[in-house]
Amino acid sequence: MSNSQWDSIVIGGGAAGLWAAGTAALRGRRVLVLEKNNKAGPKILMSGGTRCNITHNCDSRKIAEAFGRNGKALLSPLNRLTPQDVVREFHAMQVPTKVEETGKVFPESDRAIDVRDALVKRIESASGFLRTGCSVESVQSSSSGSGFDVQLEGETLHAETVLITTGGLSYPGCGTTGDGYPWLRHFGHTITTLRPALTPLLSSASWVHELSGLTLHDVRVQAVPAKEKKGSKSSERETSQGGLLWTHFGLSGPTPMNVSRCLSELPDYTDTCLNIDLVPAMTVEGLDRWLVDESRGTRLLVNTLVHFIPKRLADSLLTRAGIRGDLRMSDLSKVHRNRIAQEMKSLKVPIHGTRGYPKAEVTSGGVALGEVNFQDMQSRKTPGLFLAGEILDLDGPIGGFNFQAAWSTGHTAGLHL
Repeated sequence: MSNSQWDSIVIGGGAAGLWAAGTAALRGRRVLVLEKNNKAGPKILMSGGTRCNITHNCDSRKIAEAFGRNGKALLSPLNRLTPQDVVREFHAMQVPTKVEETGKVFPESDRAIDVRDALVKRIESASGFLRTGCSVESVQSSSSGSGFDVQLEGETLHAETVLITTGGLSYPGCGTTGDGYPWLRHFGHTITTLRPALTPLLSSASWVHELSGLTLHDVRVQAVPAKEKKGSKSSERETSQGGLLWTHFGLSGPTPMNVSRCLSELPDYTDTCLNIDLVPAMTVEGLDRWLVDESRGTRLLVNTLVHFIPKRLADSLLTRAGIRGDLRMSDLSKVHRNRIAQEMKSLKVPIHGTRGYPKAEVTSGGVALGEVNFQDMQSRKTPGLFLAGEILDLDGPIGGFNFQAAWSTGHTAGLHL
């Protein structure tokens, strides 16, 4: 077989493509991965602060549920490759892992490059091939009537089957610039509305910027898009609980980024906000009772609130509530207590946009799921054409969920290429 003739060509050397190619090569398929960047897996290398959160420590159903109503489609691929299977496979590839308190699973070395290199070695040790710095211009059904022609600059490759794993539009600096969408439209596929997801939020409120650098470890947030129609896709998964970081531009960290899909590319950000529950473990009534108990002492109000939140945030909260921070707890009125409890349980941060695709970890939207057979990841429009990873209309929260979806859909495709 010549170097232009292949059993399978995988277009996109990211998480889904690398895993799929390894699986296909292990089956004895002559497989070639084409990656337009000069190195494979650029998003793997930068993910998780260059540590690579490879999956989440939970069962397959929890993974699927994290994706909302579209997550049901993942159940079949997840049955073929569970989170536990992923961990075992990385261990077999000499990449030991660890589980953090949040349930995130990382390589023990905290080195994303170990993950990427193991996936590349898995392909090459099974006699698969990887070409980097190789940009695909088009994918078409072969003029011979069988298989596909993949057009490169000055070169045409032929394969019996093709897997497209080119990702979405997130982190375009990594090469994910939506290359696969026009190819798939050409094959009759529908691309649902695209928007950035897992991206930081912007706020022009000066008091927000003054809190830059503060980290909150356990808050509950709710996205409140003023102009969005109820029942739309972006109103799904509008709450999240976990960490939050105040920044010079607005808000970052897991919880704001998890709900950003609800606030991306709104036609109007007037009255749009993020409601933050600073004490999710307590009710308004419980917080009021706590304040009553504390009011028997002579401590300053601001010094009492640092039991829950950093002093800078307590000062800011009280200033906007019109309450003096140097007030003694014994002088705290019921009106004051009610106002503080409401602010603590529903702190409203005005949102004026997101940082968009350049800082988005994933893309919301993609190939309509009903057009793909998730038993084998094959197109229902074109036999022999397969899809996996972020190019599909699937996006999950921070925590290794999106990598797990990439591994599982890629593995399922690799079993059938």
